[in-house]
Amino acid sequence: MKKLLIYIILIMLFSPARAQEKDDINVEVEYPSVVRAGQQFTISYSVNAGGGDFAVPSFQGFYKLMGPSTSYSSSTQIINGKWSSQATYSYSYVLQAMEEGKYSFPPAQFTLKNKTYLSDSVRIEVIAGNAQQPGNVQQGNRAEASEEIDAENQNLFVSLLLSRKEVYLGEGILATVKIYTRQDLSGISEIKYPGFTGFMKTDLETPPLNQLRQENLNGTVYGTGVIQQFLLYPQVTGEIIIDPVQVTVLVQQKSGASDPFFGDFFSTYQTVQKPLISSKLKVMVKPLPGTKPDDFSGVVGSLSLTASINRDTVNVNDAVNLKIVASGTGNLKLAEAPGLKLSPDLETYDPKITDNFKSSAAGTTGQRTFEFLLIPRHYGSYTIPPVTYSYFNTSTGKYEQLRTSEFTFYARKGDEQDTGITVYGGVSKQDVKYLGKDIRFIREKTGKLRKSAGLIVAGRSFYSIYAAALLVFLAILFIRREHIRRNADITAVRNRKAGRIASARLREASSCMKKGEKDRFYEEILKALWGYLSDKLGIPVAELTRTSAVNALRERGVEEDWINELTGLLDRCEYARYAPSGEASELSDIYTGASRLISSIENKLG
Repeated sequence: MKKLLIYIILIMLFSPARAQEKDDINVEVEYPSVVRAGQQFTISYSVNAGGGDFAVPSFQGFYKLMGPSTSYSSSTQIINGKWSSQATYSYSYVLQAMEEGKYSFPPAQFTLKNKTYLSDSVRIEVIAGNAQQPGNVQQGNRAEASEEIDAENQNLFVSLLLSRKEVYLGEGILATVKIYTRQDLSGISEIKYPGFTGFMKTDLETPPLNQLRQENLNGTVYGTGVIQQFLLYPQVTGEIIIDPVQVTVLVQQKSGASDPFFGDFFSTYQTVQKPLISSKLKVMVKPLPGTKPDDFSGVVGSLSLTASINRDTVNVNDAVNLKIVASGTGNLKLAEAPGLKLSPDLETYDPKITDNFKSSAAGTTGQRTFEFLLIPRHYGSYTIPPVTYSYFNTSTGKYEQLRTSEFTFYARKGDEQDTGITVYGGVSKQDVKYLGKDIRFIREKTGKLRKSAGLIVAGRSFYSIYAAALLVFLAILFIRREHIRRNADITAVRNRKAGRIASARLREASSCMKKGEKDRFYEEILKALWGYLSDKLGIPVAELTRTSAVNALRERGVEEDWINELTGLLDRCEYARYAPSGEASELSDIYTGASRLISSIENKLG
């Protein structure tokens, strides 16, 4: 009986290798043939062999939210006394469909022993999304942007909400990134905002999202919170498309089944990352109607204008300060300096511009001040004509012209006015008075000449110094080329400097711990860990995930205990950033653990 069990075990151990050598290698793919716009779905590839290189297409036209998630399974069967075993390696990707249409992806490739195996091509049709639009909640005068939500994602989604969808060129739009949830959230780990191409963007000061607010949305109560707000001022006309916002949240999920007697009282929970993405939005920007006035300021909104001068009597060549203040609401950052129509006897300089703006959800308010320096070059009375300044009033949909008062001042003669010197073309009197005194006559007397003691090149020391300088130059050239060669491999340079950069970030974290800045402490610890893993493992930050980092550490022979400690530190830091607890002893433990972990991996990987 014991021999039979030994035979069975040996057959189970060695049968997968024989089956793989005997059977052909197959690459299979599973995916939905039809999805809705905005729906998240999974494409899974499976290979009945390991040890090779696996490559997938770029999934152009879809957003890749997660992947690859790898898994391994094996099965053994006995049919009519014959043993068969099969091993399967799976690669899963979570995608999101954005626009309607029919899409086709080329086959995935699996390469083993210089032989390539292909999967079937992927063909997916994206149809219109669900009619339900949970983003039509009204808040004051602001109509939020609609967004199609897939049925399985109605418990948790993110929206990019716009105060208006149709505006004039230069008219402000309030953009709000808002999260809706019916699940327990631990925090937000990553946010990627769109570029807002075609807009002038101003970030609004948004309070940190520490607490959610209950809100009724189409008969369903959600916990909602504003992540960030922006003021957008369109700079081009026509239809502008705003790309989606991508947010990765931390969700509390129950692990294991509920107890039949105590229910969920003794259940355990784990924190998992879940990617969210909003829909694309379209904004129609209308050109300003009619013909722009010659004195158009570029301001779209509401505006007022005041002007003043600092004195009404000055001496010739003294300055008069003309101050013009444009106050109101709108795109005041684009307000241009008003044009002045002055006498040619008044010398004018470019204005000094001073801004005093405040941006809020209601728009940008404040004032822009233009200070002109005017210098009279002749005595007499001078008049500053009224200054006109036009803007586009969004409330009336028309151009409106503002006008200042007329100012008069007198320039009296100065002390030098009786010298009989005439001023031409705005040149100051001092320049004319001293003209000619900077010319010097040619020196006619010869100086004392001395005969040189000898030529430098005639001595032996010259050739010795020349040879030494040549050797030094060649040595510097060799060292420089070696330095360039070593630094040409960016990955190797980052690998060598990974430990030093991580140590610097840990010192910054230690400083934050001493100052009691807990949020910055956790942020610096996470930067140290993720930055060290990216540099040491040669994985770009955009492709670095917890799964890829763990797999890379295992491939390099790092002990499983250190890998578990790494994942534990990441969980503690990410949870503490959004649910701060925090004793000093806990911060010290995290700092000590991170230092010990980085030092151990550095010693292991070299």
